[in-house]
Amino acid sequence: MKVLFYSGMQNMIEKSGVGRAIYHQRLAAKENRIELAQGLDDADLVHINTVFPRSLLLAKQARKRGIPVIYHAHSTREDFRNSFIGSNLAAPLFGKWIKHCYSAGTMIVTPTEYSKRLLESYGIDRRIEAVSNGIDLTYYDRSQADGAAFREKYGYTADQKVIMCVGLTIERKGIDDFVALARELPEYQFIWFGETNPNTLPPRVRSLLRTDLPNLKFAGYAKPVDLRDAYAGSDLFLFPSREETEGIVVLEALAMRIPVLLRRIPVYSDWLREDTDVYKADSVSEFALRAKSILDGTLPDLTANGYEVAKSRSIDLIGARLARIYQECAAMTEPARRGTGPLARLRPGTR
Repeated sequence: MKVLFYSGMQNMIEKSGVGRAIYHQRLAAKENRIELAQGLDDADLVHINTVFPRSLLLAKQARKRGIPVIYHAHSTREDFRNSFIGSNLAAPLFGKWIKHCYSAGTMIVTPTEYSKRLLESYGIDRRIEAVSNGIDLTYYDRSQADGAAFREKYGYTADQKVIMCVGLTIERKGIDDFVALARELPEYQFIWFGETNPNTLPPRVRSLLRTDLPNLKFAGYAKPVDLRDAYAGSDLFLFPSREETEGIVVLEALAMRIPVLLRRIPVYSDWLREDTDVYKADSVSEFALRAKSILDGTLPDLTANGYEVAKSRSIDLIGARLARIYQECAAMTEPARRGTGPLARLRPGTR
């Protein structure tokens, strides 16, 4: 089977979670002996990851040719809010747009049961499967990381406690609470990896990025190798995001066996057990209390359990699941059932 993985405007999403998800899909395909198509002419199936106009056009072109389409629902109306200037006003229109895009697929894949429930609430009339974005455990391996190099680069001593976060510098990701925590906990070092075009951010968020605290750094975008070192060299991954469809950086942190503290939001309820796999909090005061207790050893170390969660979402397992879904999607397409068209050569078990 040849699959065309399509995003469109890749340069805009390269540094985002969607950009990482596409990389994971291609790696999963390789591990499951699924070939990459170069275009519609040699594609048996199309896997679309973005909701840009060209993505929708490609989905319609593929369906017209009888080629099945997996539309990957990374975005929801809920996670569009509190992101950029005007995003809250535009959220209802964005919701209608993504419903239109996702409905152009033969099937829909989305990262979690939570995001699946959101999509179902939109009234989308398509089969929806919840499949994790997955994590590459061969890369996010603590033994391959250089935590000391991270500390040297950013000027941290061996005895300083470092709290890190990764994400776009937007309100939805909880950057306001992260700054508030740095102010409330001056005994710890705080560092945020990730960036957003400041011209797209509300004035309040831009002012947060200008916060001048001796224990707070905004490090900007980091390459995966540098991020891996940061996970290994930090003492706590604190992710105060208010809305996610999964959170690839959470999987990375779990794989790197660093303590994880998350906001107590619905997306994690189905797969991350509070006080067993990770710790959770709701408010700045609770984040502060939990962070202190994790870093001083008062709370038990949950990293072994967290790593087991990462293992359950490893790329090889996710790839095998996607391969099965591709076959099922192909079987749903009318030309395949008639034995004609570009899917006639596909049979269950074919790779």
